[in-house]
Amino acid sequence: MVRWHLKNGLTHSAVTFMTDAMKHLLVRLLVVLTLLIPVPGPAATAPFTLMVFGDSLSANYGIEESQGWVTLLESRLLELALPIEVINGSVSGETTTGGLARLPAMLDTYQPDLIILELGGNDGLRGLPVPLIRQNLADMTELAIAQGARVVLAGMQIPPNYGPRYTEPFFAQYAELAKEKGLPLVPFLIDGIPQQPELMQDDGIHPKAEAQGMILENVWPMLEPLLLEMTGRTTR
Repeated sequence: MVRWHLKNGLTHSAVTFMTDAMKHLLVRLLVVLTLLIPVPGPAATAPFTLMVFGDSLSANYGIEESQGWVTLLESRLLELALPIEVINGSVSGETTTGGLARLPAMLDTYQPDLIILELGGNDGLRGLPVPLIRQNLADMTELAIAQGARVVLAGMQIPPNYGPRYTEPFFAQYAELAKEKGLPLVPFLIDGIPQQPELMQDDGIHPKAEAQGMILENVWPMLEPLLLEMTGRTTR
Protein backbone atom coordinates (compact mmCIF):
# COMPACT_ATOMS: atom_id res chain seq x y z
CA MET A 1 0.00 0.00 0.00
CA VAL A 2 1.41 3.41 -0.95
CA ARG A 3 1.89 5.79 1.94
CA TRP A 4 1.70 9.50 1.62
CA HIS A 5 3.81 11.47 4.03
CA LEU A 6 2.31 14.67 5.20
CA LYS A 7 4.13 17.70 6.41
CA ASN A 8 3.30 17.03 10.05
CA GLY A 9 4.87 13.59 9.82
CA LEU A 10 1.60 11.58 9.75
CA THR A 11 1.11 9.08 7.00
CA HIS A 12 -2.02 9.15 4.81
CA SER A 13 -3.05 5.82 6.32
CA ALA A 14 -2.90 7.22 9.85
CA VAL A 15 -5.00 10.22 8.87
CA THR A 16 -7.57 7.94 7.25
CA PHE A 17 -7.76 5.80 10.40
CA MET A 18 -8.22 8.83 12.63
CA THR A 19 -10.91 10.26 10.34
CA ASP A 20 -12.85 7.00 10.38
CA ALA A 21 -12.61 6.83 14.16
CA MET A 22 -13.96 10.38 14.48
CA LYS A 23 -16.88 9.51 12.18
CA HIS A 24 -17.80 6.49 14.30
CA LEU A 25 -17.62 8.60 17.46
CA LEU A 26 -19.89 11.29 15.99
CA VAL A 27 -22.42 8.70 14.88
CA ARG A 28 -22.55 7.25 18.39
CA LEU A 29 -23.01 10.70 19.89
CA LEU A 30 -25.86 11.46 17.50
CA VAL A 31 -27.59 8.19 18.42
CA VAL A 32 -27.34 8.98 22.12
CA LEU A 33 -28.65 12.53 21.63
CA THR A 34 -31.54 11.24 19.54
CA LEU A 35 -32.57 8.87 22.33
CA LEU A 36 -32.39 11.66 24.91
CA ILE A 37 -34.51 14.17 22.98
CA PRO A 38 -38.24 13.59 23.58
CA VAL A 39 -40.16 13.04 20.38
CA PRO A 40 -43.62 14.64 20.42
CA GLY A 41 -46.38 12.16 19.68
CA PRO A 42 -49.68 12.90 18.01
CA ALA A 43 -51.86 15.50 19.68
CA ALA A 44 -53.93 13.98 22.45
CA THR A 45 -57.63 13.81 21.70
CA ALA A 46 -60.55 13.08 23.98
CA PRO A 47 -61.78 9.50 23.62
CA PHE A 48 -65.43 10.59 23.28
CA THR A 49 -67.12 13.13 21.03
CA LEU A 50 -70.33 15.08 21.61
CA MET A 51 -71.77 17.02 18.69
CA VAL A 52 -74.37 19.75 18.98
CA PHE A 53 -76.27 19.84 15.70
CA GLY A 54 -78.60 22.78 15.64
CA ASP A 55 -79.47 26.22 14.36
CA SER A 56 -78.82 29.80 15.51
CA LEU A 57 -79.90 29.01 19.09
CA SER A 58 -76.77 26.88 19.37
CA ALA A 59 -74.61 28.80 16.89
CA ASN A 60 -73.97 31.85 19.10
CA TYR A 61 -76.23 34.17 17.10
CA GLY A 62 -75.77 37.77 18.22
CA ILE A 63 -73.27 36.91 20.96
CA GLU A 64 -69.62 35.99 21.28
CA GLU A 65 -68.72 32.34 20.79
CA SER A 66 -67.24 32.24 24.29
CA GLN A 67 -70.65 33.24 25.71
CA GLY A 68 -72.74 30.57 23.97
CA TRP A 69 -74.28 27.66 25.83
CA VAL A 70 -72.25 25.12 23.83
CA THR A 71 -69.02 26.74 25.01
CA LEU A 72 -70.39 26.77 28.56
CA LEU A 73 -71.09 23.06 28.18
CA GLU A 74 -67.51 22.44 27.06
CA SER A 75 -66.23 24.34 30.10
CA ARG A 76 -68.40 22.26 32.42
CA LEU A 77 -67.08 19.03 30.96
CA LEU A 78 -63.53 20.26 31.54
CA GLU A 79 -64.36 21.17 35.14
CA LEU A 80 -65.75 17.68 35.69
CA ALA A 81 -62.70 16.12 34.00
CA LEU A 82 -64.92 14.25 31.56
CA PRO A 83 -62.84 13.22 28.50
CA ILE A 84 -65.30 14.48 25.92
CA GLU A 85 -64.59 16.67 22.91
CA VAL A 86 -67.41 19.05 21.98
CA ILE A 87 -68.12 19.78 18.31
CA ASN A 88 -70.54 22.56 17.48
CA GLY A 89 -72.08 21.62 14.15
CA SER A 90 -74.77 24.29 14.35
CA VAL A 91 -75.54 26.75 11.55
CA SER A 92 -77.67 29.87 11.85
CA GLY A 93 -80.82 29.65 9.74
CA GLU A 94 -80.60 25.87 9.42
CA THR A 95 -83.76 23.90 8.72
CA THR A 96 -84.40 20.20 9.19
CA THR A 97 -84.07 19.71 5.43
CA GLY A 98 -80.67 21.44 5.41
CA GLY A 99 -79.60 19.53 8.49
CA LEU A 100 -80.57 16.22 6.93
CA ALA A 101 -78.43 17.05 3.90
CA ARG A 102 -75.42 18.04 6.06
CA LEU A 103 -75.56 15.31 8.67
CA PRO A 104 -73.99 12.36 6.79
CA ALA A 105 -70.78 14.29 6.14
CA MET A 106 -70.67 15.52 9.74
CA LEU A 107 -71.09 11.98 11.02
CA ASP A 108 -68.31 10.72 8.76
CA THR A 109 -65.98 13.54 9.76
CA TYR A 110 -66.44 13.57 13.54
CA GLN A 111 -67.79 10.09 14.38
CA PRO A 112 -69.70 11.45 17.41
CA ASP A 113 -70.68 9.22 20.30
CA LEU A 114 -73.55 11.52 21.27
CA ILE A 115 -75.56 14.11 19.37
CA ILE A 116 -77.81 16.87 20.67
CA LEU A 117 -80.28 17.34 17.81
CA GLU A 118 -81.66 20.88 17.99
CA LEU A 119 -83.53 21.71 14.79
CA GLY A 120 -87.00 22.61 13.63
CA GLY A 121 -87.38 26.15 14.88
CA ASN A 122 -86.68 27.75 11.51
CA ASP A 123 -89.04 25.28 9.82
CA GLY A 124 -91.76 26.36 12.23
CA LEU A 125 -91.13 30.06 11.69
CA ARG A 126 -91.56 29.42 7.95
CA GLY A 127 -94.77 27.52 8.54
CA LEU A 128 -93.46 24.33 6.93
CA PRO A 129 -95.64 21.21 7.28
CA VAL A 130 -95.22 19.45 10.61
CA PRO A 131 -95.14 15.96 9.00
CA LEU A 132 -92.16 17.06 6.88
CA ILE A 133 -90.32 18.42 9.92
CA ARG A 134 -90.97 15.28 11.92
CA GLN A 135 -89.85 13.00 9.09
CA ASN A 136 -86.61 14.96 8.70
CA LEU A 137 -85.96 14.74 12.44
CA ALA A 138 -86.70 11.00 12.37
CA ASP A 139 -84.37 10.49 9.41
CA MET A 140 -81.55 12.37 11.15
CA THR A 141 -82.09 10.34 14.29
CA GLU A 142 -81.90 7.09 12.36
CA LEU A 143 -78.73 8.20 10.54
CA ALA A 144 -77.05 9.03 13.82
CA ILE A 145 -78.08 5.77 15.49
CA ALA A 146 -76.92 3.79 12.46
CA GLN A 147 -73.48 5.37 12.95
CA GLY A 148 -73.43 4.28 16.59
CA ALA A 149 -74.32 7.64 18.12
CA ARG A 150 -76.86 8.25 20.84
CA VAL A 151 -79.27 11.14 20.32
CA VAL A 152 -80.72 13.72 22.69
CA LEU A 153 -83.64 15.56 21.10
CA ALA A 154 -84.14 19.23 21.92
CA GLY A 155 -87.70 20.45 21.49
CA MET A 156 -88.83 23.84 20.28
CA GLN A 157 -91.88 26.07 20.46
CA ILE A 158 -92.86 28.85 18.11
CA PRO A 159 -94.72 32.09 18.91
CA PRO A 160 -98.45 31.77 19.65
CA ASN A 161 -99.39 34.10 16.81
CA TYR A 162 -99.02 31.14 14.43
CA GLY A 163 -102.23 29.78 15.95
CA PRO A 164 -102.88 26.63 17.99
CA ARG A 165 -103.71 24.54 14.93
CA TYR A 166 -100.05 24.80 13.98
CA THR A 167 -98.18 25.51 17.23
CA GLU A 168 -99.65 22.59 19.20
CA PRO A 169 -98.79 19.78 16.75
CA PHE A 170 -95.46 21.46 16.10
CA PHE A 171 -94.52 21.30 19.79
CA ALA A 172 -96.04 17.84 20.28
CA GLN A 173 -93.98 16.27 17.50
CA TYR A 174 -90.81 16.34 19.62
CA ALA A 175 -92.33 14.36 22.50
CA GLU A 176 -93.94 11.95 20.05
CA LEU A 177 -90.70 11.33 18.20
CA ALA A 178 -88.73 10.95 21.45
CA LYS A 179 -91.21 8.35 22.66
CA GLU A 180 -91.19 6.52 19.33
CA LYS A 181 -87.38 6.36 19.14
CA GLY A 182 -86.67 6.07 22.86
CA LEU A 183 -84.74 9.35 22.96
CA PRO A 184 -83.99 11.57 25.95
CA LEU A 185 -85.95 14.79 25.40
CA VAL A 186 -85.25 18.38 26.38
CA PRO A 187 -88.89 19.55 26.14
CA PHE A 188 -88.11 23.18 25.23
CA LEU A 189 -84.51 24.27 24.73
CA ILE A 190 -84.99 27.87 25.86
CA ASP A 191 -87.66 27.20 28.47
CA GLY A 192 -88.03 30.04 30.98
CA ILE A 193 -86.26 32.59 28.81
CA PRO A 194 -88.87 34.07 26.41
CA GLN A 195 -91.05 34.80 29.43
CA GLN A 196 -88.36 37.28 30.52
CA PRO A 197 -88.09 39.86 27.71
CA GLU A 198 -84.95 41.35 29.23
CA LEU A 199 -83.16 38.07 28.46
CA MET A 200 -84.07 38.15 24.76
CA GLN A 201 -82.30 39.95 21.95
CA ASP A 202 -84.14 42.68 20.06
CA ASP A 203 -85.52 40.19 17.54
CA GLY A 204 -87.48 38.48 20.32
CA ILE A 205 -86.26 35.08 19.10
CA HIS A 206 -82.67 34.66 20.30
CA PRO A 207 -81.58 34.69 23.96
CA LYS A 208 -78.93 37.12 25.10
CA ALA A 209 -75.58 36.09 26.50
CA GLU A 210 -76.97 36.39 30.01
CA ALA A 211 -79.46 33.60 29.26
CA GLN A 212 -77.01 31.06 27.85
CA GLY A 213 -76.42 29.47 31.24
CA MET A 214 -80.16 28.85 31.53
CA ILE A 215 -80.09 26.96 28.23
CA LEU A 216 -77.29 24.76 29.55
CA GLU A 217 -79.31 24.06 32.69
CA ASN A 218 -82.29 23.07 30.55
CA VAL A 219 -80.13 20.56 28.66
CA TRP A 220 -77.99 19.26 31.53
CA PRO A 221 -80.52 17.02 33.35
CA MET A 222 -81.05 14.94 30.20
CA LEU A 223 -77.41 15.06 29.18
CA GLU A 224 -75.51 14.36 32.40
CA PRO A 225 -76.61 10.72 32.90
CA LEU A 226 -75.65 9.87 29.33
CA LEU A 227 -72.24 11.50 29.70
CA LEU A 228 -71.50 9.67 32.94
CA GLU A 229 -72.60 6.37 31.40
CA MET A 230 -70.59 7.00 28.25
CA THR A 231 -67.39 7.71 30.16
CA GLY A 232 -67.89 4.95 32.72
CA ARG A 233 -68.41 7.38 35.57
CA THR A 234 -71.12 6.63 38.14
CA THR A 235 -71.06 10.05 39.75
CA ARG A 236 -69.55 13.49 39.35
